[in-house]
Amino acid sequence: MSNPEITQRDLRSRSREIMDAVEHGHSFTVTRDGHRIGELIPLRRRRFVSREEFTAMSRNAPGVDLDAFRADQDLAAEHEAASPYER
Repeated sequence: MSNPEITQRDLRSRSREIMDAVEHGHSFTVTRDGHRIGELIPLRRRRFVSREEFTAMSRNAPGVDLDAFRADQDLAAEHEAASPYER
């Protein structure tokens, strides 16, 4: 399901109405000359995620190669250990 499209002109002339809708959870796709140029989406300000919700979000996450991750961390730590004055 896609967001309702609004023109740049609509956004300019009805900005208060549209921004109130965004504040209440609605999203819009903005168009100019018939071309999609951006999206207005509400900010998600929630800080707490339940265990069940985190599990559901993580279900499709890619696997992590722990050895490669550790090697990347070691490389970054070695890089940062150098004195910035030795450059």
